[in-house]
Amino acid sequence: MRMSARMEGDFVVFLIGMRINRLRSLRKWLPVAKAMPPMIKELRSNPAHGLLGFESFFNGRTTLMVQYWRSTDHLMAYAKDREASHWPAWKRFFREVYTSEAVGVWHETYTVSGYESVYVNMPEFGLGKAGELVPTTSVGDRGAERLAAVKGSR
Repeated sequence: MRMSARMEGDFVVFLIGMRINRLRSLRKWLPVAKAMPPMIKELRSNPAHGLLGFESFFNGRTTLMVQYWRSTDHLMAYAKDREASHWPAWKRFFREVYTSEAVGVWHETYTVSGYESVYVNMPEFGLGKAGELVPTTSVGDRGAERLAAVKGSR
């Protein structure tokens, strides 16, 4: 069955990851790699933080996590929250790893007001997992129709 994602209102797609530049510098990059799971656990345990969903990918030395957030305000509030897991991990990175070049970290933030999606023979995934999966017949069988339906609902 062909499905599409439906999200209420605007949202944020946040891409975040790391790249191991020096494999032998395990003591530098391993703490960076181990910092994300506690953050995700914390975010999943409290929906008020605004994380809607995420997917993780690995490609050799590089990781990629796609996160869906309710708003940039939610994302920035979490990043700056000194009581949350992110703040001490970020401080540790700058104190212990930043100048070593053993590991790189990166992120990209996109605010989304229009989107379209299709999932064929897929389990819940990506935006469809973060939002709601609906049959494409309810939002349009073609990409242009689905995109217009999203723009028209705002």
